[in-house]
Amino acid sequence: MSIRPIKRLVKAKPTLEGAGVHLSRAFGFGNTSDFDPFLLLDDFRNDDPENYLAGFPWHPHRGIETITYVLAGTVEHGDSLGNSGAIAPGDIQWMTAGSGIVHQEMPKGDSAGRMHGFQLWANLPASLKMTSPHYQEVKSAEIPDVTDDDGTSARIICGNLWGTDGPVDGIAAEPNYFDITVPPGKRKTIPVATTRHAFAYVFAGSGKFCNASGPLAVPTEGVGWSDTSAPEEVDNRSLVLFDRGDEVTVQAGEKGIRFLLVSGKPLGEPVAWYGPIVMNTQQELREAFFEYQNGTFLKKGKAPRP
Repeated sequence: MSIRPIKRLVKAKPTLEGAGVHLSRAFGFGNTSDFDPFLLLDDFRNDDPENYLAGFPWHPHRGIETITYVLAGTVEHGDSLGNSGAIAPGDIQWMTAGSGIVHQEMPKGDSAGRMHGFQLWANLPASLKMTSPHYQEVKSAEIPDVTDDDGTSARIICGNLWGTDGPVDGIAAEPNYFDITVPPGKRKTIPVATTRHAFAYVFAGSGKFCNASGPLAVPTEGVGWSDTSAPEEVDNRSLVLFDRGDEVTVQAGEKGIRFLLVSGKPLGEPVAWYGPIVMNTQQELREAFFEYQNGTFLKKGKAPRP
């Protein structure tokens, strides 16, 4: 067995999106080849309704899948297929944009004004870029919450962990998406296939992700750590990109640690990306925006009226 070393470690960056939503971006809109098949991860966590209520009004997507995971508050949504509803705490919405969809997502806080969730974008292979758009909506009660002997717990959204399958299936990149909590002071090793790219995103507590055999040289970016020694601890809003290996090891800090662990099989295809549309070539990208402008973008459903 080989423990995955840390390839890169970054802090999520404050970003403004939609109609004025303040969020933290872990990665996205740069060179995302190390994260392939994933394109972007946003942490939309806020306690001030003025910073999120404007939401994400009607906008198009093509060529990708968006995965929304809510932990506090709700996200109301509607789309050009005629779907509408709300994602509540613990729920997942996995949207395959495929050939094209127009939708909106409008966050609302809980009784204390708190809003918390994540949105992950996954790329679609060229063979599925123009597939029919569809949704998988999974309620919190449908997501297995498994606790191991040492008290480590995992919500298994997609993929298999400890013999338990998540409810989301039929996804091109065959991703694993786990919400993992390790108790204070515990050390936990989690299997990740060597064929996958993998990252962890810490959003509560702190801990160390490292090779059990000794200190590592860790490339860092924008966080002020030394370039030649492993960081003492990784804490809230920290993204850990792993190099190759077949397992990830974490040592939880004194308050424990909670993080998303996501992995997927890389597509290894060219990416032509502008805003909410991701294709393989610039010509395909131009065609998508031309179709959006002339009203032929949607191959299924009809454009909503704002």
